[in-house]
Amino acid sequence: MSATARGEDVAQRQEGTPMNDIDVYQRQGLGRPSGLGRRCGLVLVDFVNGFVDPALLGGRHVADAAARTLPLLQAFRGLGLPVAHSRVVFAADGSDHNMFCRKAPALTRFTEEAECSQILPLLAPEAGERIVRKQSASAFFATGLADWLRARGVDTAVVVGCTTSGCVRATAVDAMQHDFMTVVVEDCVGDRAQGPHDASLFDLRQKYADVMDRDALLSAIS
Repeated sequence: MSATARGEDVAQRQEGTPMNDIDVYQRQGLGRPSGLGRRCGLVLVDFVNGFVDPALLGGRHVADAAARTLPLLQAFRGLGLPVAHSRVVFAADGSDHNMFCRKAPALTRFTEEAECSQILPLLAPEAGERIVRKQSASAFFATGLADWLRARGVDTAVVVGCTTSGCVRATAVDAMQHDFMTVVVEDCVGDRAQGPHDASLFDLRQKYADVMDRDALLSAIS
C-alpha cells in the first residue's frame, strides 16, 4: 500500500468510517450499470451432464441453476430472440488437446458422443438455435459466436450456465470485450463451490457485466 493510500485509510478509520470493499469500488467509479440494449441474445454456457455431476466436474448448485434457467429460455423462445448453447467438445483421438486439458484433465472425456458432453435434456436446443463446440473457457473464443449474434441484431448478451467462476466468467468478459452489453443472470449460474461463485459475481458486477436476477430480467425484456 502506498503512503497516500495508507494515509487515506488511517483518516477513514480515525473518522469512524472504515473503508470496505464496496467503498473502494464506488470511490473508483466501478460497478456502474451498462443496461440493456435493443435486442438480447441468450448464451447458455456448458449446461451439460458432466457439469451437473459432482463426481466429474459439477457441483450441487448447477442443477438448481439449470432448472431456474428453463423459464428464461422459454421466454426468449417466445419472444423470438436468438439463443446459443455451448458444449465443451474435444476430439476422441486427442488431436486437439490443449493447455485447458492439461490444467483440467477430466475435460478430455468431453468428446462429441460422450454422455458427459451432452446438453441437459431439460434445456435441449431447438431448431435454429446455435450450438457452440468449444475447447476453451469462453464460448466466444475461436467459435464465431460474436458474429452469429451480431448477424441477428443482438447488442446485449445474456449469460447463464456454469461454472460461474470458470466458463461463465470467461464468456461474460469476452462478451464485453466484443462490445456487447452483458448481463449475467445470478440465479441461473452455478458453481462447484459457493465462495468462487460469490466472488466472481461480485467482480463481474463491478467491471464487466450487469448482474440481475431472472425475474427482473424477464420483466425488463417482456
